[in-house]
Amino acid sequence: MSGVRRARVAAAAVLSGELALAVCLLAGVRPPGWAMAGAEALVLAVLLLEARVLRSLYVAARAGGADPRAARRAAVEQAVPVAVRRLVLHELRAVASLGRWIRRRTHGVRPGDLAVAYTGPQTAMMYGLLFVMAVETVGLALLIPWPVVHRVFLVLDLYGLVLVLALHAACVTRPHVVHPDGSLRIRYGALFDLVVPRDAVASARVDRRYPEGRLITVSDDGVLDLIVGSQTSVTLELNRPLPFTRPLGAPEGAHTIRFHADDPRALVDALRRPA
Repeated sequence: MSGVRRARVAAAAVLSGELALAVCLLAGVRPPGWAMAGAEALVLAVLLLEARVLRSLYVAARAGGADPRAARRAAVEQAVPVAVRRLVLHELRAVASLGRWIRRRTHGVRPGDLAVAYTGPQTAMMYGLLFVMAVETVGLALLIPWPVVHRVFLVLDLYGLVLVLALHAACVTRPHVVHPDGSLRIRYGALFDLVVPRDAVASARVDRRYPEGRLITVSDDGVLDLIVGSQTSVTLELNRPLPFTRPLGAPEGAHTIRFHADDPRALVDALRRPA
């Protein structure tokens, strides 16, 4: 098996583990310490392998006459699967949202836009999870007597704290947006972003539901549920199927969209208002 093939297989292998940890954190479940440690150790090993393969591909591209920027792009596209690239990009955007959150700024909201938050059902859960993780960090610092092990767990716990805070910050700073032309931008942090044109909306109504499932669920008949805190509160009926992209790049389509808004009435009224 070639180095590129090994790197792509290894990156894809750790992707499911990273996704499982992210889903647990979003759901308010704190994975055991050994799971976090094992996952991050595996990620570190894969990163080292990726770095070695990327360097060889970059050198080969440069030798073929490519400029540095094109050589870097070609190396990344060959060695790193699309799903892994998108996951890393989501995490970087989430971490960048921390600075925007501290400055009390929002992303993609212009003058005249209506920004509608959707974090209400998950805020208490997120802060409760952060408190539990902080207590665990302090407890492990007092209980673990071996300096090396203590440092490893400290880094992992701090990474977990930053990740949970970044995920929540991304949701706060990237609200749903109704533009003056009547188009709607539906988002969930840095993971999901869908623009619905005004002429694609057949009807909009307040419709509170409590579905079961993952964050993004698509039924066989084309109903998209974007679930926050186990609930949705707005239903959009579309007059044509609308394509969208899942967080890891898989294309889908939906003719009905159900999502949560903290003030669903204001969002629905803004959609019904003439442009």
